[in-house]
Amino acid sequence: MIAKMKSCALNGFEAIVVDVEVDITLGLPVFNMVGLAETAVRESRDRVRSALQNAGYTFPMDRVVVNLAPADFKKEGTGLDLPVALGILCARGLFQASEAASWLFAGELSLDGYLRPVKAALPFALAARDNGFKGIILPKENGAQAALVKDIEVLAPDHLTQVVNFLAGKAGLAPLEPDLSMLLETDGTDRENDFSHVRGQTHVKRAMEVAAAGHHHILFNGPAGSGKSLMAKCLPGIMPEPSFEEAMEIARVYSVAGVAREPGQPLGARPFRSPHHSISDAGLVGGGTVPKPGEITLSHNGVLFLDELPEFRRSVLEVLRQPIEEGVITLARANAKATFPCRFMLVGAMNPCPCGNLTNPDRECTCTPAKIEQYKNKISGPLMDRMDILVEVPRLSFQEMTADGHRESSKSIRKRVEKAREIQTLRFKKAETTCFANADMGPKLLQQFCPLDAQSSRVVEQAMKQFNLSGRAYASILKLARTIADLAGAHDIHKPHVLEAVQYKRLDQARDDFG
Repeated sequence: MIAKMKSCALNGFEAIVVDVEVDITLGLPVFNMVGLAETAVRESRDRVRSALQNAGYTFPMDRVVVNLAPADFKKEGTGLDLPVALGILCARGLFQASEAASWLFAGELSLDGYLRPVKAALPFALAARDNGFKGIILPKENGAQAALVKDIEVLAPDHLTQVVNFLAGKAGLAPLEPDLSMLLETDGTDRENDFSHVRGQTHVKRAMEVAAAGHHHILFNGPAGSGKSLMAKCLPGIMPEPSFEEAMEIARVYSVAGVAREPGQPLGARPFRSPHHSISDAGLVGGGTVPKPGEITLSHNGVLFLDELPEFRRSVLEVLRQPIEEGVITLARANAKATFPCRFMLVGAMNPCPCGNLTNPDRECTCTPAKIEQYKNKISGPLMDRMDILVEVPRLSFQEMTADGHRESSKSIRKRVEKAREIQTLRFKKAETTCFANADMGPKLLQQFCPLDAQSSRVVEQAMKQFNLSGRAYASILKLARTIADLAGAHDIHKPHVLEAVQYKRLDQARDDFG
């Protein structure tokens, strides 16, 4: 007899519906599994056998063949344990196959029949909805996450017998209600990393406000101990509250990767990732025989902070160039191809020289000019060109560090940022474009939304000639000026907006030449 159950397996970032076909025929006792099953899936034979026996069911002493279709991609993980076990029980007549036809099943079995959680519960639930299933049945620990998906029922038992009794009509299972508090933030301000704790650095805070308002990449340059890392950690607190769609994208990324959020942090909170400079190419952008998401994908809709930027291997930094532009990364391997989202805000931090004291007024730099030049050249020109904002972060004096006075909170800055984003959202909606922030504008939108008057045009022309800026830098100045105008509530771009934008491209020289 043949029984069919429906399950899911990950293929890159997508969950693919898998037909679990179980055939039990007379013959020597054997359990074969076909359909490109990787090691963890093949090992389910022993888990399923023990789970069925310890749950009070009889394992067939016949020839059992399990086929996982389609067979053109490798199935990974342990989520196929439950549908395999149910297929065997269905083939033996414990319940009708029609009762299981409208449900998707996923779950790992322990040897005593209890269900263990699996990764990618959220993509599995989305696949159930998108493929017209009534709902999904998966372990109790995965239930709350899967219940975030609308328009399907989510059942989350904790033992195999509960699933069998439900399908046999002997007992019921109550669908879970969604708990949106586990997805969205109730208070966007991170109290531990708040701008009210940052003393001085007014111009740096302003640059970060502009970066958050337009989703611009930013690079901090300053001596050790000037507060670069502290301010970078404050950035998510001034970014706009993620929409439901953005929060679901973030939660889906972490579900696919099987990475837990920090304790108490909602699933859809904007991520802040800060990998060590020893990270590999695959660790940063993703990779492996079967492609897995890297740090840039885990930073999707959030912040990727690269501290001590010149210490990263140049080959690692160079792989960032295309993802920064595209917002997605496609990883192609011999047996698999996967596309992952990676729309992140890149924040870099570096010292002015190897010893870190070149711009420190209180300590003498011990580096030779050749060493300083070699240090700066670790970051390629094309990558530097993609940094919209370059800002100097000076070390504070004792008086500045100990001075009392009002310091604006992240919550207050965030209100201005959200207002600027609302202006952009409305603008792009009228233009019927998928662009979501000023930093994403292409040539057509730049021409439409960033016209310059005569005075502003002369400022940009002078900056282009004097600083030998590229075409990408020119576009970056226009995008920055548009964001600065949005923060000011101005409909058109004017000279002050352009002057500030030019300063962010070459801060050290622009202050002297255009201030």
